[in-house]
Amino acid sequence: MTKEKVLLIFTYFDRFKKINKGISSKYKYLNKNVEELKNLTISAGADVTDILYCKDSSPNPKYLIGTGKLDEAKRIVDDKNIELVVFDDEITPTQQRNIQNKLDTKVIDRTALILDIFAQRAHSSEGKLQVELAQLNYLLPRLMGKGIELSRPGGGIGTRGPGETKLEVDRRKIRKRISQLEKKIDKIGIRRNTQRKKREEGDVLSTALVGYTNSGKTTLLNSTTKSNAYVENRLFSTLDSTTRRIKINHGPEILLSDTVGFIDKLPHQLVASFKSTLEEVKKSDIMLLVIDSAKKDYEDDISSVKKVLKEIDANDKPIIMVFNKIDKISAERLNRIKSIYKDGVFISALKKIGFNELFSKVMKVIKKNYISITVKIPHDDNKAMSFIYNNCNILKRTDFEDGVIINMYTTLKNCSLLSRYIYREKPDKIRRLIRD
Repeated sequence: MTKEKVLLIFTYFDRFKKINKGISSKYKYLNKNVEELKNLTISAGADVTDILYCKDSSPNPKYLIGTGKLDEAKRIVDDKNIELVVFDDEITPTQQRNIQNKLDTKVIDRTALILDIFAQRAHSSEGKLQVELAQLNYLLPRLMGKGIELSRPGGGIGTRGPGETKLEVDRRKIRKRISQLEKKIDKIGIRRNTQRKKREEGDVLSTALVGYTNSGKTTLLNSTTKSNAYVENRLFSTLDSTTRRIKINHGPEILLSDTVGFIDKLPHQLVASFKSTLEEVKKSDIMLLVIDSAKKDYEDDISSVKKVLKEIDANDKPIIMVFNKIDKISAERLNRIKSIYKDGVFISALKKIGFNELFSKVMKVIKKNYISITVKIPHDDNKAMSFIYNNCNILKRTDFEDGVIINMYTTLKNCSLLSRYIYREKPDKIRRLIRD
């Protein structure tokens, strides 16, 4: 099968002044974007034929880039039979239409490219629903039509009516489909919450694997839990969340959940559509931030992941920095990273190196951030019961005539909030724990 020939267009305006005034930082930022968009394009199954760089003082409201650069892009498209032009920056629906008219070829932006990759990778029914929702939310404001057939009143037998245009009909159909998808995904979210609560009542804490796409999260899940989740060395090789139980260092069991990989400038449509999947991250007790230590710009990846975690309100959990792929770096580079991230854990998920240190670190974080307590809640105190089920890990529940006794893991902060319900614990011990 012949691959589509693609022209990548990168723009850089005065925004670089806001990033860093240093010239080296500007080009470092640009080079990272170039490599990433190239990898995304290849991952989507296309061939990067040429790259065009456009520097200007400010964006052109009509075409994003200047007319001179647009003419240059037209020459490249014609000379090299380019079938697709991809902009690294997001382009407006109007800009997209104007550029396509000038270049006479298909034009998309980075967001549309990522959505296309997600559409290719989605295998489960949930993943397909979430990707379709993201695509429709992206498409709706861009529904301009090809020529006049989507912008004129319907004509012919059976199409005459009050004058509603075909474009309006299409928009109405898309809005209806979006509503249907949102309802289906909400039902999936409810089912996930039910499954999660059942797991949480099984005396275990949950740990989420988060990280930049292709950092090795799924390989780590497979290596530590003897799972066989799909793995491939490409961006966004898996989209579906997978959860497995694992017993660490002859200690307690924990739940380990693999999640969708993050990326710089992750489209907000995907964040919104994958909310049920990302709930695994929000509801986790601990996060393992998996980092590809072999990447030159791994620190930028860390920043991008933390930015997404903040966007989904999941940045308040204990985080363990897990530097993966140490088998691919020199001892000198490894020591340099260790000197910067003294609390990090250094592993090779593929070679199964450093797992004992990783599990020991997880145990330390559990002991530092969580304690086991027993509370007694009156049957009519629905507020306290709701708080416990939403914020604590239930180990055991026993119902009596005068109330419910619950054994659970919780944070010291929650322990303080629930102090008046604490049962069979010495008050001095709890006060000391909270104080310390």
